[in-house]
Amino acid sequence: MCALSLSARSNPPTDKELLDVFRPVFKRIAENAIQREIDGRRPLEEVKWLRESGFTAVRVPREYGGLGASLRQLHLLLIELAAADSNLSHALRVQFRFIEGHLKQRDTPWSSGWLKKIASGVVIAAGSAERTGQHGKPSTRVTESDGKFYVNGGKYYSTGSIYADYLSVTATNDQDEVVTVLVPVNAPGVEVIDDWVGFGQKSSGSGTAIFTNTLVDKENIMPPARGTGGHYAHVQLSHLATTAGIVRRATDEISEFVATRHRTYNQASAQVPADDPLVQSVIGRADAAAYSLKALVLQVAGQLDELADARYAQHRGDTLLTQQEIDQLERDAGLDTYRAQTVVFDVALRVTNEIFEVGGASAIDQRRHLDRHWRNVRTLASHNPLIYRHRQLGEYRLKGTSPFDKKDKTKNLASEDAGLGV
Repeated sequence: MCALSLSARSNPPTDKELLDVFRPVFKRIAENAIQREIDGRRPLEEVKWLRESGFTAVRVPREYGGLGASLRQLHLLLIELAAADSNLSHALRVQFRFIEGHLKQRDTPWSSGWLKKIASGVVIAAGSAERTGQHGKPSTRVTESDGKFYVNGGKYYSTGSIYADYLSVTATNDQDEVVTVLVPVNAPGVEVIDDWVGFGQKSSGSGTAIFTNTLVDKENIMPPARGTGGHYAHVQLSHLATTAGIVRRATDEISEFVATRHRTYNQASAQVPADDPLVQSVIGRADAAAYSLKALVLQVAGQLDELADARYAQHRGDTLLTQQEIDQLERDAGLDTYRAQTVVFDVALRVTNEIFEVGGASAIDQRRHLDRHWRNVRTLASHNPLIYRHRQLGEYRLKGTSPFDKKDKTKNLASEDAGLGV
């Protein structure tokens, strides 16, 4: 009901209005997050709460049935959702990238139709990564037979697939071109397997999707997303928001643990841990990191708002910016996301490791599951190793070569864990 009343307002929502709507939902999700980790229960019911509250359509404009949040506001909410359960912010990563692709052409029947579907509760998930096939040329194929189109192949790390209605699948067509196909999860010939075996983000729904002569609509076959800096920024920034949320939750949990702890060490500087300056410094560094990572993510998200407005104005033909200026906004958004990525993961990995310094053996009690924070950050950071980010940024500073200006856009797209729809 809160989401519905909010969507009826004519002005853009404020941060407070959005937080008032979604914080109760996030709090409810957080209550059993550790128990779900222990039991291995997937948050299927919790995804339903997010749909019903309007969160999965929070970025959709109000005229199409959403809440009209900005990108900065979306990432503010993603950080809070990740603090409640990082699996869910991760699982919805493709959902929000898909929405963004349609927002820049939302006045077209095709995109407005999909935005309305999203507002009705439809969820999109990933079908991009493969264990086989070349970079930029998926082994999954879409073929035509007697005027009908069929998908055959398999995808790995299909993030969010067990919670979704459609998968955004990259495939190669009969002309040997890479395309994106929207495949209904419940279509005949689709098998979604919850077999992700990574040690982190265990409930992100990132298993295998298999397609066997799956019939798809011709209108749901389209070119893949263009490999621009802005595209990569969207794809990667959701990981950084999730990571910022993990650090906040880790800080909250270790602070609560220390505040109620009585045992300490002979060499400690105080009788109880909460009075120990060394322990206090660990908590202080964690808290400062959580604040800083949030601020960094929101700064980049604000840049993406500027870019999104420019792209839509360009689409409508009423922009005052030149093509060169818009391209520069794209490039800057991508580079700044890469810069943020190197800082966010480096800091988050150190924080989620250092929190164990304050608790001794009690901190490694499996009932607390404090280790999940490091495991989850390590999993997110492994998507695109920082060694490549460091090199790309260094090459740009030294030679002026942007990683988004490569001639082989298709190869670049595949290497960035992208290809996530329009």
